[in-house]
Amino acid sequence: MSAVLKPRRFADAEAYMAWEEAQPDRNEYVDGEVFAMVGAKIDHNLIALNAAFWLRQALRGTPCRVFAEGLKLRVNEAGDFVYPDVMVTCDPRDRNPAENRYIAHPWLVVEVLSESTAAYDRGRKFELYREIDTLTHYLLVEQDRKRADLFVKSEPSQWVLHPLTGADTIVVDRLGQPWPVASLYEDVDFTPPPAAAPPA
Repeated sequence: MSAVLKPRRFADAEAYMAWEEAQPDRNEYVDGEVFAMVGAKIDHNLIALNAAFWLRQALRGTPCRVFAEGLKLRVNEAGDFVYPDVMVTCDPRDRNPAENRYIAHPWLVVEVLSESTAAYDRGRKFELYREIDTLTHYLLVEQDRKRADLFVKSEPSQWVLHPLTGADTIVVDRLGQPWPVASLYEDVDFTPPPAAAPPA
C-alpha cells in the first residue's frame, strides 16, 4: 500500500491511537507524523493473502498466529505504529487481551512492494522493524515479477540478505516445511493489459 503524509501530530502514541480508532482509513504513526494508508492494487492484495494463507496452514496447531494488513504493529517504546502486509507472532505477550489493538512481538514480517513504497519498505520501515527484538525474518515480495528478498537476522545487529526467484523455496526451520516462492503468486496474472483501442 501507498502512504500519504497527513499534516497532523499528537502529544503521544495514546493520543494517536484514540484518534485513529475513529478514522475510516488506516493511518501509520512514525516519528510523530501520521501517514494515511492508500488502498492496495489487486495483485498486491492477492500476494498478501497468499502469504497469509500459506503461513496459517503451515503453522496450524502451533502457538503462532498470522495477521494480515488490518492490524497495527507497535515497533518500539517510542510508540511508532505501522501496518505490515502480513506478520507472524508466536509470543505469549501478543495474546494479552488488554492490548487487543496491536501486535508488538512478531518474528516474521512480510511486505509486498510497490513503486510508491519500495524505497520506504527497504529503508526507513526496515530501520523501524530492526528495533523489534523478536523479529528475525523480513520478507519483501515484488508484485510485478516473481522475485523476493528475505532478510534473516544472524546476529544482534546483522541481517543477511537471501535473494529469491520464483523457482526458489524459502527455508525457515520455524515454519516446519519449505515455502515455495511461486505460491506467493497464485492467481496473479503477469500478462500485460491489452493496448487501448485507437480513437475512431
